[in-house]
Amino acid sequence: MTTGIQQQIRKEAWIDQSLYPFHSKYIQLKSGKMHYIDEGVGETILFIHGTPTWSFLYRNQIKHLSKNYRCIAIDHLGFGLSEKPVNFEGTPQSHSRNLAEFIDHLNIQNFTLAVHDFGGSIGLSYAIKNPEKVKKVILMNTWLWETKSNPEVQKIDKLINSWLGKFLYLNFNFSPKVLFKKGFYNKKSLTKNVHKHYLTVFPNKSSRLSLLKIAKSLISSSDWYQAQWEQLHKISDKPVLILWGMKDEFITPKYLEKWQQQISNYQLVKLNSGHFIQEEAASEVSQEIDKFLR
Repeated sequence: MTTGIQQQIRKEAWIDQSLYPFHSKYIQLKSGKMHYIDEGVGETILFIHGTPTWSFLYRNQIKHLSKNYRCIAIDHLGFGLSEKPVNFEGTPQSHSRNLAEFIDHLNIQNFTLAVHDFGGSIGLSYAIKNPEKVKKVILMNTWLWETKSNPEVQKIDKLINSWLGKFLYLNFNFSPKVLFKKGFYNKKSLTKNVHKHYLTVFPNKSSRLSLLKIAKSLISSSDWYQAQWEQLHKISDKPVLILWGMKDEFITPKYLEKWQQQISNYQLVKLNSGHFIQEEAASEVSQEIDKFLR
């Protein structure tokens, strides 16, 4: 633990303590103040979220796994309870640099890396550069290859970069309000109280810039994703657990097939859920991670 860098403070009053009963910690990075939680002792699991989520996404897994493991989950800058600096670049590349700084500050070694959504490129880029630090990898509905040739992604990118896309993201809180709900196969599994925790962390236009910036990088960072993909062999010796929501409308089973073609040392668990398996299949995800690590 690093004296003078980390802080522990009371959580915001709107957070339901029964859902998220963790101690909030903060670390000052070059680009801003990052929030994270660090629960339990034992082998370390580092959870990396995507958009429009934050460490709250992994709360059920952390409740279960922190009995036997040290569970660390960050909020990227601009997300969750982390600082939301308006001048922060907000690309996956910049988030990856923050992650590296965070890991170095806490001196995290020999850990299991768990990634989801945009967290795949953010977390795996660190693993590729520092393979000696990573023991195992858990992939959950994510990707790590070029996106600019994908017609579906091109359509999404066109909307996001239009005046309408900007208006919806910044004024209507479109990503957590609409797209997040669309990511669920079983809509009933998303309660109003849970959904509130994804909405309230983006209370105004300036706080939603991070959502817009990372959405715009879906294609603008395409070459960077591909560069990471071409170096995936650097972590080919790592055991991999793939947990995949087969009803995901965003990152479909076709993405899963590409992972299966590229990596060989993996275990696969298919789940009858949408994009946010940590919510829809919470107990299954927790149990499968526990089994994988044991």
